[in-house]
Amino acid sequence: MAASCRLTLLPLGQTLEVAPGTALAELLFAQGVEFPCGGRGRCRGCRVRVLDGTLPVTPEDERLLPAADRAAGWRLSCRARVAGDLTLELAQWETRILSDDATFDFVPRDGLGVAVDLGTTTLVAQLLDLRTGDVLGVRTALNTQAQHGADVMSRIDYAQADAGQGRLERLIRAQLGALLAELLSVAPGGAAEAGRALTDVVVVGNTVMHHLFCGVSVAPLAHHPFEPVDDGLKVFRAAELGWPVAPEARVNFLPCLGGFVGSDILAGILATGLAAAETPAMLVDLGTNGEIVVGNRDHLLCASTAAGPAFEGARIAMGMRAATGAIAEVSLKDGQLECRVLGQSEPRGICGSGLVDAVACSLDLGRINPAGRIPGAAELPLLGDVKLTQRDVRELQLAKGAIAAGIRLLLGRRGWQPGQLERVSLAGAFGNYISRASARRIGLLAFPPDQVQPAGNAALRGAKLALFGLPEQGGEFAHLRRRTEHLCLNDDPQFQEVYVEEMGFPDGG
Repeated sequence: MAASCRLTLLPLGQTLEVAPGTALAELLFAQGVEFPCGGRGRCRGCRVRVLDGTLPVTPEDERLLPAADRAAGWRLSCRARVAGDLTLELAQWETRILSDDATFDFVPRDGLGVAVDLGTTTLVAQLLDLRTGDVLGVRTALNTQAQHGADVMSRIDYAQADAGQGRLERLIRAQLGALLAELLSVAPGGAAEAGRALTDVVVVGNTVMHHLFCGVSVAPLAHHPFEPVDDGLKVFRAAELGWPVAPEARVNFLPCLGGFVGSDILAGILATGLAAAETPAMLVDLGTNGEIVVGNRDHLLCASTAAGPAFEGARIAMGMRAATGAIAEVSLKDGQLECRVLGQSEPRGICGSGLVDAVACSLDLGRINPAGRIPGAAELPLLGDVKLTQRDVRELQLAKGAIAAGIRLLLGRRGWQPGQLERVSLAGAFGNYISRASARRIGLLAFPPDQVQPAGNAALRGAKLALFGLPEQGGEFAHLRRRTEHLCLNDDPQFQEVYVEEMGFPDGG
């Protein structure tokens, strides 16, 4: 057997020298290839095509890939190992990761600080001068835990099996430590001086990320009532986490609000000023777990709803993240669908924003009816080989129905109508790229488009604000947590009925 194998990845144009027997998953994750089921061979989300060389067909390939696809060279990369020189066609993932450059008021303090938005899929960290508020450096990355599951539930499954939680903790702690070292290396004066000046790191994330970073068991989140037993503020010294670059710095993972409503949402409340609003307002973070906060300065009510991964392109036949080759926008022109593809490349799939647009436009054309059916057909062509299936439409209905039901129930609990809200702030990447008109057309956000405002990376901005308001500085987030009531939708007797009602699409007539 050869001492090394040459692995060529297209369309990246990258060539790697690897040892025979190396698992493809280890190599491809670093290139941005997703493993939605955590590499268990349960889905088809990590497909690659063999252009040259040999990659044997595995039992999982036989089970999940049609014979025609296998004959065309398609394989599941999560189950394959390199045996010789190989050329593969794979997605050129260029994930759009939201950073934050918004200005805000603060009380200066000495030293440097780092704010981190630790997402299930992506993470972003910023280094700040706490005297001026200036951002000195930014680093973004894919969350390395994603090789063991693309969403929080698959991450929880992996964590509970065969000491998986410990591996996930080590992965993310090491990754954030490496990002911290990179940030300090570009600071004025160099890494050593910056390491001495670094006083605090503030990390925010959803409840699962909180647990998988802080060493709290995720087991309670795997079953009813899905309530964490320890989701409060966690403070470490950097040295405890194995970060030698600034061993005395405090690492603060902010507290969650309850259930699957994490500290990223608490940070979003800080960033949007929701807790200071005199009139009713709302914060919505659209994702696999959609989080919703409704209220004003008198009282806040929050909830999470299991929307599923359709907004992120998962469980969609040709779904993908917002990356090169993804249909990201669909509009109507002369009675036909017009698609915009990211990266000026051939269409390879469709991301969440494109999915919402495509269904909204198809509703207007009568190609999808209010019940979600594609009349007289099993699929809907979009552009090139990309198409929507009946199952794709149903996945979107499930996702949007869960969010719409959660919004409706929280508003009802406060006795408010949608028109009474001063604003609806959309947080997160999907919330910032989605068409507000399309979201209204499908019944996802039943608000006038001018009432809905993209909030950018509110989680990161809130983490930066917290750097200037930690407990020693009289921080307010502990007070916010006390003022925020968590509603468990699973226990609401109306939820299932409202959910079913919200799954349909509005009649455009």
